[in-house]
Amino acid sequence: MTTINKEEIQKFSNLSDEWWDVKGKFKPLHMFNPIRIEYIIEKIRNHFEINDKNKKHFKDLKILDIGCGGGLISEPMARLGSSVTGIDASYKNIQVAKAHSKKSNLKIRYLNKSPEQLDEIEKFDVILNLEIVEHVEDVDLYISSCFNLLKKNGIMFTATINRTLTSYIKAIVGAEYILRWLPIGTHDWSKFLKPEELEKKLVERKFKTLDIKGLNYNPILNRWKRTENLSVNYIICSKKI
Repeated sequence: MTTINKEEIQKFSNLSDEWWDVKGKFKPLHMFNPIRIEYIIEKIRNHFEINDKNKKHFKDLKILDIGCGGGLISEPMARLGSSVTGIDASYKNIQVAKAHSKKSNLKIRYLNKSPEQLDEIEKFDVILNLEIVEHVEDVDLYISSCFNLLKKNGIMFTATINRTLTSYIKAIVGAEYILRWLPIGTHDWSKFLKPEELEKKLVERKFKTLDIKGLNYNPILNRWKRTENLSVNYIICSKKI
């Protein structure tokens, strides 16, 4: 059993040289990275009560970034002082991530592995699954593997795309065919999960939803914002029960 879909991995391996090009094929990720990071930091602070009064810090946390790509999320988390491990099934992605973190003078452990291949003896406080579940081979195995790697009371962020007519128009027709933000064929609409479907899978594997928010792009202001509208991009913050 594996979560690795070789065709999906090859897609991103072919684009690996463009991870840090803000005008390249990963432009959409660079555009909505700030809103994702803002949300993640806020929820981590609240959950672990990180503040001056409690004398808790991000440096006390171990974070696992699954499907880390070139390190677009791993690096900001490492700058907060956390111990970050980034894993990706694409060898090329990991090489790019390693090179960029070295250039940025950041100590991040990058491994060319999928979650089920990690040693479950090591546990993490936070797991990041950002735009990954729509690309894995076995979502149930994927979530179970995450559960095994998360500490008791640890939290997980799962960001993906809803399976709606709106998401088909915006995420595939708009982003791939019209705006050409992404290569045609990057996403398979049939693999998108509705929030209730993803929550059901999380609950079945002993996760409790703490919060869910939509992420919406405003073309007029050219920026992303949080919203209660889950019709396209959304993110679920859940904790291990």
